[in-house]
Amino acid sequence: MSENHNNIIPINIEDEMKTSYLDYAMSVIVSRALPDVRDGLKPVHRRIIYAMNGLGLTPDKPHKKSARIVGEVLGKYHPHGDSAVYDAMVRLAQDFSTRYQLVDGHGNFGSVDGDSAAAMRYTEARMSKIAIEMLRDIGKDTIDYRPNFDEELEEPIVLPSRYPNLLVNGTNGIAVGMATSIPPHNLREVIDGVIMMIDDPDIELKDIMTKIKGPDFPTGSIITGKEAIKDAYRTGRGKVRVRAKTQIEPMKNNKNRIIVTEIPYQVNKARLIEKIAHLVRDKKLDGISDLRDESDRTGMRIVIELKRDANPNVVLNNLYKHTQMQDTYSIIMIALVNEEPKVLNLKQILRHYLDHQKEVITRRTQYDLNKAEARAHILEGLKIALDHIDEVIKLIRASENTQEAKNGLIDKFGLSEIQAQAILDMRLQKLTGLERDKIEEEYKGLIQEINKLKEILANEDLIYKIVKDELIEIKEKYGDDRKTEIRASIEEINVEDMIEEENVVLTLTHYGYVKRLPENTYKIQHRGGRGVTGLTTRDEDFVEDILITSTHDNLLFFTSKGKVYTIRAFEIPEAKRQAKGTAIVNLLQLDPDEKVKAVIPIKEFEKDSYLIFATQNGLVKKTDVTQFESIRKSGLIAINLKEDDELISVKKTTGKSDVLLTTIHGMSIRFNEKNVRDMGRTAMGVKGITLNREDKVISMNLVEEGSDLLVISEKGYGKRTDLDEYRTQTRGGKGIKTYNIKPHTGNLIGARVVNENDEIMIISYLGVIIRLKIAGISQMGRTTQGVKLMRVGKDDRVVSIAKVLYQEEELEEEN
Repeated sequence: MSENHNNIIPINIEDEMKTSYLDYAMSVIVSRALPDVRDGLKPVHRRIIYAMNGLGLTPDKPHKKSARIVGEVLGKYHPHGDSAVYDAMVRLAQDFSTRYQLVDGHGNFGSVDGDSAAAMRYTEARMSKIAIEMLRDIGKDTIDYRPNFDEELEEPIVLPSRYPNLLVNGTNGIAVGMATSIPPHNLREVIDGVIMMIDDPDIELKDIMTKIKGPDFPTGSIITGKEAIKDAYRTGRGKVRVRAKTQIEPMKNNKNRIIVTEIPYQVNKARLIEKIAHLVRDKKLDGISDLRDESDRTGMRIVIELKRDANPNVVLNNLYKHTQMQDTYSIIMIALVNEEPKVLNLKQILRHYLDHQKEVITRRTQYDLNKAEARAHILEGLKIALDHIDEVIKLIRASENTQEAKNGLIDKFGLSEIQAQAILDMRLQKLTGLERDKIEEEYKGLIQEINKLKEILANEDLIYKIVKDELIEIKEKYGDDRKTEIRASIEEINVEDMIEEENVVLTLTHYGYVKRLPENTYKIQHRGGRGVTGLTTRDEDFVEDILITSTHDNLLFFTSKGKVYTIRAFEIPEAKRQAKGTAIVNLLQLDPDEKVKAVIPIKEFEKDSYLIFATQNGLVKKTDVTQFESIRKSGLIAINLKEDDELISVKKTTGKSDVLLTTIHGMSIRFNEKNVRDMGRTAMGVKGITLNREDKVISMNLVEEGSDLLVISEKGYGKRTDLDEYRTQTRGGKGIKTYNIKPHTGNLIGARVVNENDEIMIISYLGVIIRLKIAGISQMGRTTQGVKLMRVGKDDRVVSIAKVLYQEEELEEEN
């Protein structure tokens, strides 16, 4: 009893708890939860890859059961649970978890819906091709080893990691008192950043960020806000806002649907859909009529159908607000530096990686040098033996045993023990002349290699050049395009300085598709030409409006409901001539039954400039343009309308112009806009023309002295008439006849004030467009029917015309 009592050591429990907890904390930090800054791997990942390499599971070999791999890792290197190892291996094989998979999995390795991988006895795996780059040169003494848990084997402390895996694949880990969360990046961008640092070690972070633009998640999506990325790269900590990639598609019956094709990183798709369904059920989300998952092997597709009266942009913003369609990714760049956890900024991570690669190349070069020198040393001995072959043979034959022969060679020819042994091991075939030449040639090559390796070791620049060349090789072999789009937040946007100012053609279709094209997309044609197809649109869609503007202009979109919205011309996506364009609801927050009726480009909002409005019921209104300078995203009321009326046209004026209204039944009225007093933005306006039954206004033009009025019918007939034939009348009258309508001409579809140097674009229902010089169109009297300007098919008709400014050079059709 007393003996046991003597073995008891009294301690303070507070001190013991403190010491034990610190030991535990450091064990978790160093041995489990945090990655090494050099290879970006936690111990479990490093052990998995190293064990797979030991099993020979290279990409050119067959897959092996995952249970076999997990057993190898557990039995030799990782004394923890099998589920921890298997879960880590599964993540390395998932294309939605790991940006560049290190494990090539065969079987069910889980899904973005949160489905678990199949049991390890069912799945198989091997190393991916890029994982080989993590191990390249590992057999050339490039890294240090330490004993495994039972000290029977050795395991690598770090892998050579021939590309910057910490940034490329990122990592997440929760230690004791700290956590790390490093997002994945694009391989090409990160390698370009490393190369910039090789070329200029003192390069600033802002310059590195011209190459490394931000995280690149395996699930794609959109990062909004560039300043948050800069802060995280500068300090090592930050948060970025990630949004799902969506598109609003118009449907029949004035309905829309939201299509989700990419979701934020680490968001469970099935739970996201379930969350949306619950919010709709609980009436926290309005406007959604149907929700389904149409994802398949070709990609993700979540369809959210909206009710007829729902504004798609409002619904989308609520989805961002209430669900993980918008998520925040926290960046905490903590990694082990010399087995100490440190918060690192982007430049420090790249610097530590470069230091590691310098050491890897140095040690590899030294290994190759030692090997070359050892071989050269043996060849020198063989050369001596061949030069004195008769004496060597005589000495060996006279020796009683191998040791005596070895000693004799050493003493007589001044050889080392290694050289003497090589001579004794030499085959008789080495005595042939050809073999002698091979030895001589090999020796010369080795001497050149030795000199080259010594030169590399003596010159740091040569070491970094090797690092650079090998990184470029990996980039070209494994690099791919960025998946995650990075957008500036609204307060950061100053895009105008980056957009070249140039003239462009904007087209708007009946169903609300808009696109931007270079002005030289269409070629000039002679009167009566067939035209080129302007765009391929959805069934029953057709072009309604075309205008020429500058990329820097403000575009005011006036809708049938009398509202106005604004965006810049460069914000409209550019598309090919045959493309249908982007649905306008993706750019403007339109109601389902709201259509754009007029687009006014404005460079500057100047006082004493006016906008004059015309409705189909013949009302007109004049308002100062400065009242439209500040327009919120949801739009503003531009003119109040009665229920049975629609806005049909808006023009920018000086306040002194003559206005010409034209109707579908061929009536026109000309009056001076001074007869229309300046009104507020929300006013309804006054009568501009008195309409006959079933007649309605189709166009409003401003009169230009010396110009003509061009009118075109739906069957392709048209003419131009001198504006002097239209006398100025009192606003509100019935007007005078401007066109002789016949069954073969059809009703009028548009009227434009033109002059000799103008050009006109004519657009048909089926999307055919021709461009004509006004000088080639006949000038006729007011009451005539005109001539054929465009041949239209049986099922086609003219639906819109647009005036184009005169160009000196002919515009060639886009190839």
